[in-house]
This record gives sequence, structure tokens and C-alpha cells, in this order.
Amino acid sequence: MRILIVEDEAKTAAYVRKGLAEQGYVVDVASDGFDGLHLASTGNYDLVLLDVMLPGLDGWEILRSIRQQKQTPVLFLSARDEVEDRVKGLRLGADDYLVKPFAFSELLARVQNILRRGAAQREPSKRFADVEIDPARRRVTRAGQRIELTTKEYALLDYFVRHAGEICSRTLIAENVWDMNFDSDTNVVDVAVRRLRAKLDDPFPDKLIHTIRGVGYVFDARSE
Repeated sequence: MRILIVEDEAKTAAYVRKGLAEQGYVVDVASDGFDGLHLASTGNYDLVLLDVMLPGLDGWEILRSIRQQKQTPVLFLSARDEVEDRVKGLRLGADDYLVKPFAFSELLARVQNILRRGAAQREPSKRFADVEIDPARRRVTRAGQRIELTTKEYALLDYFVRHAGEICSRTLIAENVWDMNFDSDTNVVDVAVRRLRAKLDDPFPDKLIHTIRGVGYVFDARSE
């Protein structure tokens, strides 16, 4: 899942970005209101973490503009702790409001709650062949058998299912699952795919992850 942080305090943005990335989220950061609104309006984000006091446009204006275009969930992160501020944020359409300073564990719990509600409302269970993904519970089964995946393995499988039948290059996989520019000398994608195969494919006769030599992978119900 992809999250946008709109925050002008570099330390706070880096702290939140690092914590969310460790949980498997792909995170982008905007440091002023104009960039934040542009990314929120043009990008496909599952959640926006939005400061109120920002250079350029403030968080109130950004949220008003977002709500005119889409219903992306928004969580305010702000030092403004007055009741009227929290009420204003929620009445403008924010899904939650967290006052700074905050514990990362509380922020993470609120993020997970919002994403869980959103997934349940927007995204039904996904099925491909005999694989089923329940986004709300981040639960994966194949042929009815529960498969335990790490956060990154789940993100990789989710990417494969979204692009089933397409050739997924290592560069695109690294960019979308790890949010990094791929270094062709690394084998991070191949190692992760090998681990996913061990859980998702090896125990079953029909293989779904197929290697395209020199390019990447295809997730498909077909023979090699």
C-alpha cells in the first residue's frame, strides 16, 4: 500500500517514513502544500498523512481540494491541539486527527485502522486461480490452505495479483514493492520471489510464478 506524507518538518517526515517503510508500506513525502496537493491529486494513494501548518497551502485547503476530486483517506498530524482544530479537521472530511507529539505505535494503529476500514469498503477479496487474498485481514490462502507471508512477501504477492498475466520486470517490482530505484547488481527481488515461491508454489502442483529470463516474472496459471 502507498502512503503520502505531507509534512514540512524534515525530522518528523523522516521518522514517520522510516517507521511506515519498516511495516512494508511504500511512502512518498511532500514538504510543502503545493507539492502535497499535486501528489495527492494525481497519485494513487491509499492514505494521506497531512500536516495543517505548511508552506504554500495549509492542510485545510489541501483537504478541501482533495475532497472535490476523490475520497482518499486523510489523517491529520498536527501540533494544533485545540478542540476546534480537531473538530474542523474531521468536519472537512478527515478520517482521523492525531496531535503532535505522538507515539509511533499510536500512529501505526490509527493508520492500520483507517486502511482496514478502507479495504473492507473499497476492495473485496481478490482471487486468482486457487489463490485468495483478503485485503482487510491481509490473509492469504491457496486451495483453502492458509499461507503465512511476511509484510514484503504479502506486498509482492499483491503486486503480482494486480498485474496477473503481465510481464513484471525486476525494476518495476523493486520500484513498487520496495520503493527504490533498482540496482541491477542486487538480487533483492529474486531472493524475495524465491521465498514467496517456497510458500505459494512449491507445495502445490500448479505453479503460478514464472521466470522470464533476463526480464522478470509473470504471475499466471500456465505451464513453464
